[in-house]
Amino acid sequence: MLVLGLSAFYHDSAAAIVRDGEIVAAAQEERFTRKKHDANFPTNALHYCVQEAGASFADIDFVTFYEKPFLKFERLLETYLAFAPRGFGSFRMAMPLWLKEKLFQKSLLIDLLCAEAPDVDWEKKLRFTEHHESHAASAFYPSPFDEAAILTLDGVGEWATTTMGVGSGNQLSLNAEIHFPHSLGLLYSAFTYYTGFKVNSGEYKVMGLAPYGEPRYAQAILDKLIDIQPDGSFRMNMDYFDYCTGLTMTNEKFDALFGGRPRKPEELLTQREMDLAASIQAVTEEIVLRLTRALAAKTGQKNLCLAGGVALNCVANGKVLRDGKFDEIWVQPAAGDAGGAVGAALATYYLASGSARPNRGKDSMRGSYLGPSYSDEDVAARLRAIGACFEMLDEETLVQRTSEALAEAQAVGWFQGRMEFGPRALGARSILGDARSPTMQKMLNLKVKYRESFRPFAPAVLRERVADWFELDRDSPYMLLVANVTPERRRTMTEDERKLWGIDQLNVVRSDIPAVTHVDYSARIQTVHADTNPKFHALLAAFQARTACPVLVNTSFNVRGEPIVCTPEDAFRCFMGTDIDVLAIGNCLLRKTDQDPALKQNYEHAFELD
Repeated sequence: MLVLGLSAFYHDSAAAIVRDGEIVAAAQEERFTRKKHDANFPTNALHYCVQEAGASFADIDFVTFYEKPFLKFERLLETYLAFAPRGFGSFRMAMPLWLKEKLFQKSLLIDLLCAEAPDVDWEKKLRFTEHHESHAASAFYPSPFDEAAILTLDGVGEWATTTMGVGSGNQLSLNAEIHFPHSLGLLYSAFTYYTGFKVNSGEYKVMGLAPYGEPRYAQAILDKLIDIQPDGSFRMNMDYFDYCTGLTMTNEKFDALFGGRPRKPEELLTQREMDLAASIQAVTEEIVLRLTRALAAKTGQKNLCLAGGVALNCVANGKVLRDGKFDEIWVQPAAGDAGGAVGAALATYYLASGSARPNRGKDSMRGSYLGPSYSDEDVAARLRAIGACFEMLDEETLVQRTSEALAEAQAVGWFQGRMEFGPRALGARSILGDARSPTMQKMLNLKVKYRESFRPFAPAVLRERVADWFELDRDSPYMLLVANVTPERRRTMTEDERKLWGIDQLNVVRSDIPAVTHVDYSARIQTVHADTNPKFHALLAAFQARTACPVLVNTSFNVRGEPIVCTPEDAFRCFMGTDIDVLAIGNCLLRKTDQDPALKQNYEHAFELD
């Protein structure tokens, strides 16, 4: 059975295809269109998935959309009625779009699918799942567990913002929900907006900024904005928020509570924003811990699966793991809306087929390497066509030359195999650097990524060596767990360094791997496995042989505001528009010094800021 899953029309549109319960391919539309968080119908991703499956459109048994549009329309109407006449302006602006696209979305989807394959009876094949059912299916079905508790958390689906349940075998049972407007995801997004970052894009910046501050406003949040019960259920005080009725997340009452207007994008960050970030992060962690503790007690399960945008909060995930109420946790690497395409396809497959889930002992996301790949011959032809100068090497020589460049503190673009699905680069479309370098973090942020200097980078580490460097001894292949650097790898700070506050803490060397050690000694860890990414594993092993360090900086291959690169041409443009020194695409090795200077690009302002 071949099932196509689609997510679209909000943000991070994507397509995924499942054959007999196995995920064959998945990709976000933004990677093809080069438009960050592209919400349009995923035409390019759809074509890629069908092609990767070696199928035709006629071969598809079902196509499943990741949510139910009519229920969303119901929420819009009921929200307006609940708050009327307040918010009529935003209601009037939204209504034509909803009438045109949302209320009649089934017809729209059929029309769009017919445009790709007019001879297929799409109406007969089309299915819909609820938004949080898609999240839950994406979390449980690919997980390595036969049974598990499930928690999904995001901004909002149709009505649900939080769901809890259990997965067993091929069955999902979601038995508790929290409904809009009470939403942990929207609460976090309100602070994202207030601290001057872009909603649905900048939440991870707030998480990265939090360790620079103190949670001075946490009590105000708990006293005024949200009422949290011991079991983690919560209700928000909508007097402080504008997202139900207006065009902004917060209002003047919110401003008064926290001492002024929202920060404007690109304004200088102050201690207030850092303390606000620390405060909302602390409150989020408390809510998530209460929810997971209650879920463990209620279900008796030892394993936990997580999805929804809030599940990308890897700091909270790490605290859930260390809390010990669950023996193991597994987070869908594409936890946001893009992953809903995978969940929708899997939910339909198991419902329609009744098939048993295979007992794998590991997850079925294939390392999340589910996107397009390119042969060395194809890469070479593409590079020649754009005037690039390169060497074609055997794999062993390429790995050795790249590890040598990394040991010399050069920035390396690493483009290998199938592109990652989800927001993280995992060693297929990555920029790599020497984690031992005290200047690498600042250099990559300012001269390669063209982004804020405070943003932390993740370590990629050989799975077999992770416990030697971090307070973690388990798999973390998707960069979704945070743990501290081990005490023996830390550096003792001077008394003057301990007195530093805010962004002044940035340049203090805290460990043997300062480029990936955040100001609180934490790191967002990716364990690299020989079975899912043998070439990246080999590179880390070669770097370790050369330096005695099995850790590299791993950040996504893009600049700020750009989607992660998809094609060799995307990679070359980014290489020529930044201070990346070396580019490895397949077994083709390029050095910046060998390139025609006329091909250099002004890349810093090529994309809208995220």
